[in-house]
Amino acid sequence: MEVFKTFSIEAAHYLPTLPAGHKCRRLHGHSFRVEIHIAGPVDAASGWVMDFAGIKRAFAPLYQQLDHRCLNDIQGLENPTSENLARWIWNRLQPELPQLSRIVVRETASAGCVYDGPEDS
Repeated sequence: MEVFKTFSIEAAHYLPTLPAGHKCRRLHGHSFRVEIHIAGPVDAASGWVMDFAGIKRAFAPLYQQLDHRCLNDIQGLENPTSENLARWIWNRLQPELPQLSRIVVRETASAGCVYDGPEDS
């Protein structure tokens, strides 16, 4: 079974490795939607895979680092594509949430990425 919790992050970024003139090389912002997916068996006593409050608690420090920031200023996000943001979140959450199964980052309503962990790097 898999459960997920979605968070909204308002942040700016620019993609410095793109060619001059590319619109995404300029500073711009997104209302990012981040889904944190947890997979595992349903606990017989609680009826849950995991308490959603536990996901929120684990993500809270990362949320504070990301929300209303310029992502390029955050160590490890100097080139903050959706793909790199998903990996950055995974690497920091996985030790806290060992059942982590997927990170979804949506930078617009119609564009984003899915990261299932290091094996698909």
